[in-house]
Amino acid sequence: MTGRTSEPETAGAYGRAGVYVRQPGGFRAFIPKPLPPDPPVRMDNDMLDLLSTANRRLGRLDGVAEVLPDPDLFVMMYVRKEAVLSSQIEGTQASLVDVLEYEAGPPQREFPGDVGEVVNYVAAMHYGLERLSELPLSLRLIREIHERLLRGARGGNRTPGEFRRSQNWVGPPNGLIRDASYIPPPVHEMNRALGDLELFLHSETSVPVLVKCGLAHAQFETIHPFQDGNGRVGRLLVTFLLCRAGALSRPLLYLSYYFRRHRSEYYERLQAVRDLGDWEGWLRFFLGGVAEVSAQAADTAKRIVAMQQEHRALVRQNTKRTQAPLHLLDGLFGMPVISVAEGARLLGTSNRQVAQRAVSALARLGLLREITGKQRRRLFAYWPYIDLLREGTEPAAGPAPPAG
Repeated sequence: MTGRTSEPETAGAYGRAGVYVRQPGGFRAFIPKPLPPDPPVRMDNDMLDLLSTANRRLGRLDGVAEVLPDPDLFVMMYVRKEAVLSSQIEGTQASLVDVLEYEAGPPQREFPGDVGEVVNYVAAMHYGLERLSELPLSLRLIREIHERLLRGARGGNRTPGEFRRSQNWVGPPNGLIRDASYIPPPVHEMNRALGDLELFLHSETSVPVLVKCGLAHAQFETIHPFQDGNGRVGRLLVTFLLCRAGALSRPLLYLSYYFRRHRSEYYERLQAVRDLGDWEGWLRFFLGGVAEVSAQAADTAKRIVAMQQEHRALVRQNTKRTQAPLHLLDGLFGMPVISVAEGARLLGTSNRQVAQRAVSALARLGLLREITGKQRRRLFAYWPYIDLLREGTEPAAGPAPPAG
């Protein structure tokens, strides 16, 4: 089947973003129009000011990352923080500490059942960035990222790595289609819309890169091409676009904290695009988020630099006879929860006693904290660093997000 099932029933404001079409089952599905919007986005003074601020702060974030002693360690931890926040939008309860302790393994306690979803998100992010050096940002790559995201986790039985072959909808968990707050396009229209989106991603246009990111994210969420995991893939898409365009040299911009904090407005702005053609309202919200999150990430990077300098000075002053505690401290910025065995690996030694003494030295200085309460297979956390990074990542109480 290649045609629409009926004439458009509702077109919103001039049908700018698309039209609602009644389907044989009696429900109305939204059929999106290709990007860029027509008429074009109105770049008034307010929009231009927001775009300028967002670009300036994004550039500052990219510059701050370059002065970090080891930018890649910061990226490793920031990806984990984003994974926690993005997964929490979908209703998970795993915290940053849960993820770090889980990765340090073997398990010492019961973890939230959804911690595996967060670990998968980290893997999907790294996989996608590696593949971007070989592939364009394409539907093929999006499917591959989705497969990594859902592998062995919740939603793993919902055709990971494949676009849906049946109608889905957004609404209350376990709700029926009649209860839906939004119904994406049926499969034949979905496939057409995905092809149009891929063309837009590859197009050489005069649309500013941040505007292109905002348009692409909203369009992806509107198409909703997977049975599960659409939100997480859509948020990853923004970071991949920025890295692919060269706007970021490292994947440091993540909007999940902003979307989570303004969850209701986030969904309302997306729906206003469909119902009212209000691309401008969505883009103002999106660009405001880029500016805010870029400033927060740059501030976090500066605080990490200051912390590292302070703690290195403390360790040097109190462990003058050996360099092992100082070398271990440096490794903790990439892996802040460790066992003694992992400490030995970070130090590049097979001598467990050397690692044990280094761990004990950092513990005496208040930099490492034992977190299992056990005598065997103990884990130690670099708590000041974790405390700084986990700001805003504790699971939020409140209603579950829409399903779909």
